[in-house]
Amino acid sequence: MKSALIATCCAPLGSTLKVGERAVVPFKDTDESGTIAITVKSVDLGPKDDLADFKNKGEGMLPVYVRMVIENVGGTDLSDTSVPVRAVDPNGKSTKVILANSTAACKGGAAPENFTTAGATYETCKTEGVKDGDEVGGVMFREGDYRDDPITWKK
Repeated sequence: MKSALIATCCAPLGSTLKVGERAVVPFKDTDESGTIAITVKSVDLGPKDDLADFKNKGEGMLPVYVRMVIENVGGTDLSDTSVPVRAVDPNGKSTKVILANSTAACKGGAAPENFTTAGATYETCKTEGVKDGDEVGGVMFREGDYRDDPITWKK
């Protein structure tokens, strides 16, 4: 198992962590790049009613709420960036359900204006999705170097 609390740069490709563990990764969002730490705090299914505002686009789906703490490790200006994660099934495969908006129970957003120095942190929530009746096993980060061999946090 490739698990462990990852504290130095950078998490090995294909790392499998438990929810609550921290991974340090190189990060790029549009023109900004640096080093961040991602700690997935929880991955929970929400009620179907939370997708009422999605109208037909939420039909047959359940929301997955991914609560995270993001830390600026490298000290570069990463304000107004977003960290993408994707829900996975219990086997670590993508749920193939992407929800573009947040819900009242999970208001995500970009990094704040003060996310510019080493040690700066913010908490966020990302709304993902799963087909009604399916299970969620965790989330993965598959950006940059991790595109073909993502980091996965398992519930």
